[in-house]
Amino acid sequence: MNKKVLETLEYNKIINILEKYAVTYLGKEKVLSLEPSSNSIEIEAWQNETKEATSYLLKQHDIPLAPITNIDEVLNKVNIGGILSIKELLYVSDVLRVSRKLKNSFSNGSIDENEYPILANYFENLYSNIKVEEEIERCIKNEEELDDRASSDLYKIRRGILDLESKIKEKLNSLLKSKSKFLQEQVITFRDDRFVLPVKAEYKNEVPGLIHDQSSTGSTLFIEPTSIFNLNNDIKELKLKEQLEVQRILTLLTQMVVPIVEIIKIGILNISYIDFAFAKGKYAIAINAFAPIFNDEECNFKNARHPLIAEDKVVPINIWFGKDFKSLIITGPNTGGKTVTLKTCGLLCLMAQSGLFVPVDDGSKFLLFENIYTDIGDEQSIEQSLSTFSAHMTNLVSIINNVTKNDLVLIDEIGSGTDPVEGAAIAMSILEYLYNSNCISIATTHYSELKTFAIQTPGIENASCEFDVETLRPTYKLLIGVPGKSNAFAISKKLGLKEDILNRANEFLSEEDIKFEDVLSSMEQDRIKAREEREQSKKILSDAERVKAQIEKEKEKIDKQKTEIITKAREKARDLLLDAQDEANDIIKELTSIKNKNPKDAGKKAEEERAKLKKSLSSIQSELLEPSKEVVNNPIKKEEIILGMNVYIPSLDQEATICKLPDKNDNVMVQSGIVKLKIHLSQLEKTKEDLNKNNKNSIKASNNFNKSKDISTEIKLLGMTVDEAIPVLEKYLDDAYLSNVASVRVVHGKGTGALRKAVQEYLKKNPHVKSYRAGMFGEGDIGVTIVELA
Repeated sequence: MNKKVLETLEYNKIINILEKYAVTYLGKEKVLSLEPSSNSIEIEAWQNETKEATSYLLKQHDIPLAPITNIDEVLNKVNIGGILSIKELLYVSDVLRVSRKLKNSFSNGSIDENEYPILANYFENLYSNIKVEEEIERCIKNEEELDDRASSDLYKIRRGILDLESKIKEKLNSLLKSKSKFLQEQVITFRDDRFVLPVKAEYKNEVPGLIHDQSSTGSTLFIEPTSIFNLNNDIKELKLKEQLEVQRILTLLTQMVVPIVEIIKIGILNISYIDFAFAKGKYAIAINAFAPIFNDEECNFKNARHPLIAEDKVVPINIWFGKDFKSLIITGPNTGGKTVTLKTCGLLCLMAQSGLFVPVDDGSKFLLFENIYTDIGDEQSIEQSLSTFSAHMTNLVSIINNVTKNDLVLIDEIGSGTDPVEGAAIAMSILEYLYNSNCISIATTHYSELKTFAIQTPGIENASCEFDVETLRPTYKLLIGVPGKSNAFAISKKLGLKEDILNRANEFLSEEDIKFEDVLSSMEQDRIKAREEREQSKKILSDAERVKAQIEKEKEKIDKQKTEIITKAREKARDLLLDAQDEANDIIKELTSIKNKNPKDAGKKAEEERAKLKKSLSSIQSELLEPSKEVVNNPIKKEEIILGMNVYIPSLDQEATICKLPDKNDNVMVQSGIVKLKIHLSQLEKTKEDLNKNNKNSIKASNNFNKSKDISTEIKLLGMTVDEAIPVLEKYLDDAYLSNVASVRVVHGKGTGALRKAVQEYLKKNPHVKSYRAGMFGEGDIGVTIVELA
């Protein structure tokens, strides 16, 4: 794109704003070098990158981006064998740390990498090396010095220096007291990196030692006392050793960087890609922008907003062109928004072709332009002695000589700056030429002739910027298909121009001019009426949708309440069943105890307890005997009922066994554990382990029932005591043996292990049992025993 066009449409301001969203120096460089493309493949890739970054941010994923220093020279220094300084090593560590945090943030398990293929590639190519990173951070204290514990030798050297300095200070403090009258100040100072005392010049012989320096006046001499001379020498020697040790450590750290220089460069490049992508994503969210939809037919911008105008001040416009018409002529008063409309269209197209989201509503369509040409603003040139008209015409000549069918041309105040009649004629001719060139053109004007030209010419359409005569202010709304009125008479009258002057002015107008203005006035009134009716229709539709949403919400609430009621009913029935089971267990225990203590009373007591249990179950049966209104997934037909078959009771979420055939009311007696219940056939479902319907040897529920019935391969003893479980298991094994079942599954649960032990002790003695074993993983573990029958 032409640099002047980018400047005219203020594209550079968008780039400057976008640059602030980048964090790293390379990300900022990529932003500042961004220019629109006309390559559809390249634009699609850029847009997909922005789309992934925006989606990633909207899902509130963390982006631990941090500024990094440009280390190109640092890495080049390593390549030529240089030793990195402390600060340079910290720069390398910073890059490795940022890479590691970015990589970990993307691969933390909460992100579906398939959703972000472009970003996934960037994150995958980041390079982190925790060993090098931690070693650098361990050895370096700050940008100026290594840590004392970077090596054991460095620690010993620095401890030695501290010890010597302590001895020197001790001796010097003693001299400060004994020689105080000979000293200029009671302080210890340094000269040439050695400890000295400030001695008055006239007493230099009173403090024997080496003179290192004197004050500017010569009144003070800085003397190193003889008593600390050797200690100062020892410190200097240790400091030389310290420098050598520091250099050795820096060399080792640099050698760790040598083999990873090139891969660090690749990692930095991918950091810049990530930074650039997320800068675009952050900007898209900040201006509430959407992805443009490119097509070959039209531009259709829905609620387009100029991104450089404050959100609370910008007026969205709806504009379309390219399908029904390729040329748009916009008329309207000054400061009414015509120029802003031109710039908005051009700038949004530039943004879209740069891979940026644009401030329009979702679903807005864009054409792909090879070039965008503009003639906007005052082009008067004093240096070239060109008038405004001449400057505009020079620009238009250049556009006409270069324009092609894939271009967009934006012209502000076409034909202005010269005689209105000639200017209008030239404007119409230029617009006709652009239309015949098959490019897209949008022009603004004040000329009435161009309004008529647009009405009479197919493929060219009028548009106007709305103006409120009552307030004398533009509304900045764009109206396509409606030519704008001059409103000069209305504005003048509103401002107080005398009536007789306005009447006389009206006489100067031709009859055609008056009729045309009347047509425009009529169109404007019709448009206003249509808009009011449209707004009313929208309100009615909105109210209807709100009522619909409210009804759906109420329905959802009723469905939820219904589900809750059913769930509570199921829970209640299940609790009743469990209570009945517990009560039955207690009865059996009590009867067993009575039988052992007093066999004579056992019969009477049994009848009392049986009546008590029957009463407890009556409440459950009263509910279960009623046909269910719920949908049964695997219903059972009456003729399929077989004694001993397993069934599922959805209302109780329990499995049970058929122990009595359906009566005339389709009520079936079932047994769950040790509790028997009567339940309606409609409330039963088939289980996964239902009987084999093709087994010809299975005897249907009739007078032919015998021990050869089709029996379940599983028995549940959960909740039973040992005394209760063993008789049930014994009967079950007899039936299974007679039915030629090869293997059965005994479910006794884990619990304390007493029931499991008793079951397995019984199995040892049962003649039908060939072998048994505890269940494996997936079979129920030790809560199940698998039995092989003889």
